[in-house]
Amino acid sequence: MNSPADQPISALRSGHDELAALVAGLGPDDLTGPSAASDWDISQVLGHLGSGAEISLAALDAALAGTGKLPADFNKGVWARWDGMTAAERGAAFPGANRALVERYESLDADARNTLRIDLGFLPQPVDVATAAGLRLNEFGYHSWDVRVVYDPTATIAAEARPSMLDLIGNLFGWIARPAELGDRAAHLAVHVTEPARSFGLRLADSASITDVPADPDGVLRAPADAWLRLAGGRLAPHRPAPGITVEGPVSLEDLRRVFPGF
Repeated sequence: MNSPADQPISALRSGHDELAALVAGLGPDDLTGPSAASDWDISQVLGHLGSGAEISLAALDAALAGTGKLPADFNKGVWARWDGMTAAERGAAFPGANRALVERYESLDADARNTLRIDLGFLPQPVDVATAAGLRLNEFGYHSWDVRVVYDPTATIAAEARPSMLDLIGNLFGWIARPAELGDRAAHLAVHVTEPARSFGLRLADSASITDVPADPDGVLRAPADAWLRLAGGRLAPHRPAPGITVEGPVSLEDLRRVFPGF
């Protein structure tokens, strides 16, 4: 029996293998060098991913054990420990922490993948494995790119991660989108992406949201899925462009960069 969780779990594995292989070759100067994440060096990106892996694993294990939500101060303790590490310690600790989470997801049988509910602590109610793994993949997909693009300017959001990231990115707009940057220029765009092919609407008004494709759009955005995801995640700066993105209508690409400043 297939599960919607299979695809994001597979993408977490391939993403881990790629990033862990890169990290294994990094030296001390690399780890303290800048990443593509604003204000973070590479070791801090790895620390963010490592601490997130620990917290995600603890939430998954709590769901498997039936103990429910993690203690209120659990996350703070994990963050403090990783923040207190040296750059070299974060680089050394990341692969094991992330691998442990991926392996626990992989160990789930079909029944657990379809029926288990996980309390992530920051959502109104527990979510299924597909959503939990997808949210982790969203975080991992962006921050893996933050490291990989330093060494490969042509790096993209991993192809295997894109379907799940496309499914979930709109759920994060409440945290990451700034539609007020448009002033009173509300817009409802038709968005058409490729690799994989998707079409949907992007409403920018008092809030930002993904909708069905509007019948009479104010404008049209066309882009490879990598470019759209990087734009929505604040990772399509002028010095790191992506080919094939076009915007027609009342808002420009520069407007959209302000709406999606990154995280």
